[in-house]
Amino acid sequence: MAAEAPPASALDAVLLKSVEMPAGTPTVRGYDFEGELNLQAMLDAMLTSGFQATAFGRAVEEVNKMLAWRLSDEPVGEDEKDEEKDPAFRASHRCKIFLGFTSNLISSGVREQLKFLIKHQMIDVLVTTAGGVEEDLIKVLAPTYLGEFELKGEKLRKQGLNRIGNLLVPNDNYCKFEDWLMPILDAMKKEQDEDGTQWTPSKVIHRLGLEIKDESSVYYWAAKNNIPVYCPALTDGSIGDMLYFHSFKNPGLVIDLVADIRLMNDEARTVGRPKKTGMLILGGGVAKHHINNANLMRNGADYAVYINTAQEFDGSDSGARPDEAVSWGKIRPEAHPVKVCADATLLFPILVAQTFKKNFTPKP
Repeated sequence: MAAEAPPASALDAVLLKSVEMPAGTPTVRGYDFEGELNLQAMLDAMLTSGFQATAFGRAVEEVNKMLAWRLSDEPVGEDEKDEEKDPAFRASHRCKIFLGFTSNLISSGVREQLKFLIKHQMIDVLVTTAGGVEEDLIKVLAPTYLGEFELKGEKLRKQGLNRIGNLLVPNDNYCKFEDWLMPILDAMKKEQDEDGTQWTPSKVIHRLGLEIKDESSVYYWAAKNNIPVYCPALTDGSIGDMLYFHSFKNPGLVIDLVADIRLMNDEARTVGRPKKTGMLILGGGVAKHHINNANLMRNGADYAVYINTAQEFDGSDSGARPDEAVSWGKIRPEAHPVKVCADATLLFPILVAQTFKKNFTPKP
């Protein structure tokens, strides 16, 4: 067969000429295991590995920006208060960091990393769900066990074992929790009636943190360090079950949600510009949106990192990318937020190692 030129249309399609890549565009390169193992170099290489490894590397950069920022990085504004113009004040004033997480993470070993952050006052505001509170306290009273995802619910129910993914919580743990919690609720009801105490979810959590008296507890350290914990869904869990039972045994305890929404929104609103806020959110649901919505009150957070496995195709807030929050005014348009699509039990310990553990400067 005689030689002939390939079809021009095919050549044009296959050999389409590329544009020149801008100078400085990162190239893909992962960690090479030749030579001695260097875990730090391996972690650093994730930024240029692509896919979710790159998203994780960018999340590390974003959190480190939160930790590094000081008011002294910003020019002094004419309308700032005199104390805010003082160089020493500006050099010490940090980004206010909001941390949100779902209850399953307290059930998991992420609890220990959360405790570390709160013990060392690395976070300014916590937001979680009812399970995120009670499972921490219950772990002080009795352990949670490793199981399997495949264990059959019918058999576990007969055994009095509750499954959280591949974790198992004996139902006796919740009975112990009831025995511990009911006298505290009675005392709170008495203080309400006799002293006029107005209980809110954050005040309840603070009280439970004071009562638990155990240094393994996240809320022990939150109470000790006066770090506020907000939980607008406090009744959606075992605490809610106990409040339900308590309403029969000793009716009349009132927990005011409205007072807490004012406090939570003001946590963000009162951080006037050029001061900054940052959001670090593990999972979705209430914890994610509550932090985002509070930051709407200041027209958006300056930094944001999401770590979750939820997707956006169903329109859920849990799965929404950060850019959706920009459209609502919950993240600043000029911000560089990051979403990592991953299980937080895998990535959060590494994130803490690459950020808070390495780069947090202790507060005076």
